[in-house]
Amino acid sequence: MVRTMKPRKNLVGPHLRQIRMTRDERMSQADLAAKCQRKGWDITRETIAKIEGGSRGVSDFEVKHLADVLGVNIQRLFGV
Repeated sequence: MVRTMKPRKNLVGPHLRQIRMTRDERMSQADLAAKCQRKGWDITRETIAKIEGGSRGVSDFEVKHLADVLGVNIQRLFGV
């Protein structure tokens, strides 16, 4: 059986996970979702997992929101 890899739907997922996991408090996906919700973005832990796994795309608005919540510049989410 040959396994084919599905193409990633975003570039920020692996960087998002790395930033989240290297925080002093090792922020969980649920914690990140809760912080986003407090800032007005209705997102779930499951959606964060899909973004990090590359199975869900991320809009420009969402990238900005993630950067703001994490306190990083947008470029960092792209690994720049």
